[in-house]
Amino acid sequence: MSVVNAASSGLGVSWLDTAGPVLVWVIVLSFVFVECALIVGLFLPGDSLLFAAGVVLASHGADANAWLLSVAALVVAVVGNQAGYYIGRHTGTRFIARRGGRVLNRANLERARAFLDRRGFFAVVAARWIPWVRTLAPLIAGAARMNPRRFLLATTLGGLLWVPTLVLLGYYGAGLLEVIPWVKTVLVWLSVAFFIGGTTFGIVRYRQEMRRPVDDTRREHDTELPEAA
Repeated sequence: MSVVNAASSGLGVSWLDTAGPVLVWVIVLSFVFVECALIVGLFLPGDSLLFAAGVVLASHGADANAWLLSVAALVVAVVGNQAGYYIGRHTGTRFIARRGGRVLNRANLERARAFLDRRGFFAVVAARWIPWVRTLAPLIAGAARMNPRRFLLATTLGGLLWVPTLVLLGYYGAGLLEVIPWVKTVLVWLSVAFFIGGTTFGIVRYRQEMRRPVDDTRREHDTELPEAA
């Protein structure tokens, strides 16, 4: 048994040795799609999940898996945003805002819309790095009838700068700790714990928000987004 595996067994995370990369792939691809396509994704820990995936894969020394997961998650992120775009195009955003909502409120929706209005193409690219805007941007872009090809190009570029960066940062960052195996194992533990805690908290918050009535006091104006950056 390797030093890393021995350390992981000692700290009670030996289940990662059998769960392995397959579980990481299933969780990451599922969560990335939901976060990029559906409003519930607003409450999921997408950034930390990608980083944690890299850290966990590092415990297996799975270089190829880290790179392949980066590519697969990038594709899923783009497909998810395309789904969000067409949902917004067909339904608009009028059912998103909740009266008294802490996250899904009219102010946040208008703030995200204003961000896209001001920056257009580059707002969609940058939205990948802004958690709550990341989920709202496709819906708003679709509702505002942003050119589909420009949206696809922008969301692909944004995904390319977002997904591989976080996965590989987690993977190679954890790899630097090979000389201190117990620190690496603790980092794996913390990554898994943060993911589970963040997901649980997000689901609870989502349920709380969705219990609130729809804020229909102001009709949305799904005007076309500017084509220029």
